[in-house]
Amino acid sequence: MATEQELDMNSAQGISRRELRDLVREQLRVLLDQNNLTGAKALLVPVKAPDIAEAIEGLPETMQALAFRLLPKDDAAEVYEHLESNVQQLLIEDFKRQEVLDIVDKMSPDDRAKLFDELPAKLVRRIVDQLSHAEREATALLLGYEASTAGRIMTPKYISLKEEMTVDDALARIRRLADTTETIYYLYVTDNTRCLTGIVSLRDIVTSHPQQLVSELVTRDVVSVTTDEDQEEVARIIQRYDFLAVPVVDREKRLVGIVTVDDVIDILEEEATKDIYALGGVQAGDDDYFQTNLVTVAQRRVVWLLVLLVTNAVTGAIIRGQDDILKQVVSLASFIPLLIGTGGNVGAQSSTVVIRGLNIDQIRSGPLRVIRREAVAGALLGMMLGTMVCVGAMLFQYPPAVAISVGVSLMAISTLAATAGSVLPFLFQSVGFDPALMSAPFITTAVDMLGVLTYFTVARFMLARFHGG
Repeated sequence: MATEQELDMNSAQGISRRELRDLVREQLRVLLDQNNLTGAKALLVPVKAPDIAEAIEGLPETMQALAFRLLPKDDAAEVYEHLESNVQQLLIEDFKRQEVLDIVDKMSPDDRAKLFDELPAKLVRRIVDQLSHAEREATALLLGYEASTAGRIMTPKYISLKEEMTVDDALARIRRLADTTETIYYLYVTDNTRCLTGIVSLRDIVTSHPQQLVSELVTRDVVSVTTDEDQEEVARIIQRYDFLAVPVVDREKRLVGIVTVDDVIDILEEEATKDIYALGGVQAGDDDYFQTNLVTVAQRRVVWLLVLLVTNAVTGAIIRGQDDILKQVVSLASFIPLLIGTGGNVGAQSSTVVIRGLNIDQIRSGPLRVIRREAVAGALLGMMLGTMVCVGAMLFQYPPAVAISVGVSLMAISTLAATAGSVLPFLFQSVGFDPALMSAPFITTAVDMLGVLTYFTVARFMLARFHGG
């Protein structure tokens, strides 16, 4: 089995961190299979907490609790915070009461609140009642705020200073609280009522004269968020200003906590995952998709598929209603897949760029300008594609009426699809829905219906003109 030195050697020889994690997980499984608990414990000693969590998640359920119990108590809480919520719940069910308390009491308040959101209310009440007084108060504070707000994801563990403190006093306070706070790089200045009055960086503190007052170093122009601010907006603020943390204040401007950049990374990943699932017409769940029960997966995906089934049936009914013209010119039918496929793709492209722009707050020019831009882009795409298809159809000796109908329809459908793909996300946002719900499958199916109607309308007109000539 690989020792710590061997793992270091492998790393030095160019093995990627993912390959190293896979190696640890596989060796851990083998050691547990052999009931070699001493070897398994030694294997985990040099491994970082996030990698241990990933290794445990990759084990069979019967081994996960056993592997976790091999960890030293001081490391267990940190590893637990990195586990997926479904694995956390599984371990909680297997732990004895004291084991649960030892882990949960050492977790950071924001991670603990996130865990409690996933657990049954009865179990949460029992655990909270047995936490230490300080941790119980910190957890109750966070659980009092709505989910997905700054108040819910903040940590109340920060360092605050008073303006009348000297740099020496501030350094003494930092040393005393450093081990129990989330970050020491930003120091928040408050008055006697805990209202936020400014911020001082650790750099300013350590480079200033020991007897200099904090009031002389403080920056008054502080960017903060309120407890009811949406977590996604908090993430944008930290991202926009390149902060390591942002202070959270209540309605009276009192400092109640901070949101750190590590939590923001998790939020951005979570929100991006939800948006991607929505764009694909899949309902996002709280658990890892690939660890979720297949019945649950089917339930999440069937909703959109049923909607699309109904709308596709409408498209089929429209085509059946054109039997008379299809019987006259059978070759019209051969271009239907090309037209609706192209229209759906153009619409999906437009909706994707607009939805992404809305989600990352990149659209600042107003909806009308964006819609007009996408409509023009659709028209240009339609002209290029329509011309090529029209020429191609004539080369393959399709009737001129059919070739021109396809070319004109393709331009009209591309313009229509791009316009619809850009309008619908704005429409959804204006009525309070997530723009990502206007997903690619929905856009594609909606454009299919409109595209078929457009195609046969143009074809009837062109055939009538050529027949009349």
